[in-house]
Amino acid sequence: MADTVSPKERSKIMRKVKGSGNKSTELKLIKYLKEYGIKGWRRNYPLTGKPDFVFLKARLAIFVDGCFWHGCKEHCRIPESNREYWLSKIDKNIKRDKKINNELQEKKWVVVRIWEHELKNFNYRKQLNKIKKLVEPSLPADRKKPRSLKSTLAG
Repeated sequence: MADTVSPKERSKIMRKVKGSGNKSTELKLIKYLKEYGIKGWRRNYPLTGKPDFVFLKARLAIFVDGCFWHGCKEHCRIPESNREYWLSKIDKNIKRDKKINNELQEKKWVVVRIWEHELKNFNYRKQLNKIKKLVEPSLPADRKKPRSLKSTLAG
């Protein structure tokens, strides 16, 4: 379907659209953090790159990256229309992500990036175990296991 406004007007309209976060993936991660008994995270913490979750005591910043917007090699499919624009946009996002990682690491923060697709299948377990070890390194091994995977496996 042809656009009803000029490219210049469409660009003006799109610049006004502001993302409100990747809410569904963030909510899914909250669910998994709770199931794994991981506590102490904050959201909307004013830190370089605006991480989705921050653990202040552990100096851990977690980003949940959407497969399209952050250029996942497995799932990012560039639209055929306006292809050059999208390639450039996603390439800039990838470069910005690397810059943010470096800036945070220079400030002694640990950065964990979780792909959107990792929360949709069973790959999230590895990431959550990593987070748990970073956040609670002194807990005995028997307390590091997830509370319950029943609801996770069923949903």
